[in-house]
Amino acid sequence: MKADISKITQTILALELGVNERWNKGDVDGVLDLYSEDVTYFDPITETRLEGHQAVEVYFRQFFEGKLNILRNEIPNPQVIVSDCGDFAVLNYNLVNIVPDGRGGEKPGTAWNSTQVYRLIDGQWRVVHVSWSFTRHPAAMQNLMA
Repeated sequence: MKADISKITQTILALELGVNERWNKGDVDGVLDLYSEDVTYFDPITETRLEGHQAVEVYFRQFFEGKLNILRNEIPNPQVIVSDCGDFAVLNYNLVNIVPDGRGGEKPGTAWNSTQVYRLIDGQWRVVHVSWSFTRHPAAMQNLMA
């Protein structure tokens, strides 16, 4: 049976947008609820790959819980690639955080590249791997231009 790629794509994007809204307020539980028990995780702060839900939860609670103040996100380039059998999907997108500018307005925050690997587990889409990187990080761009 062929997977309904359009429906899966809509579901994955809705899940991601929902957890981003919670994350923006420092609520890490939305993301943690979506992660599988065997999730693996990379971001620019982690020294190595984090393995398992518990390791990711400790990391999130230490560094992010209650500490974020993101007004909203822009996700200009989402792409979902779905396996033929429809039980595996890769979501990748660019993310721009809009943050307070300190003067009552707003400004673009850090821009990110995100890859989230989803697997259908017991009828629920769960994230099994996450990778975050900076988009055109200024230090990297200076090195390229030197």
